[in-house]
Amino acid sequence: METQSRFINAVQVVEFQGRLDAHQGKQVDQKLSEVRNASNQTVVNLSKVHFIDSTGLSVLVKGVKHQREQNGDLVLCELQQPVRIIFELTRLDRMFQIYSTEREAVQAFQ
Repeated sequence: METQSRFINAVQVVEFQGRLDAHQGKQVDQKLSEVRNASNQTVVNLSKVHFIDSTGLSVLVKGVKHQREQNGDLVLCELQQPVRIIFELTRLDRMFQIYSTEREAVQAFQ
């Protein structure tokens, strides 16, 4: 899984690419831990993720819980339709703030 991260003002933006599944879960969890240490305001851009399974979901849930414990937040943006459907079926769309664009997600922190 390829990842990119950058800062926009004080907001850390992390972009994953590929499948967010059991094979990539450990790597994604490690990346989110690094991000958590750098900023408590995180946008996860999923525009290039075309598949997510229960492991991927649990890693993101863990990430948002840790951010909220630090008085921060982790929000999602640009979900592809198959990924969005999984969030809706599992009702995790109620736990996460999900934005259509990265710009909207970053602005939510300001």
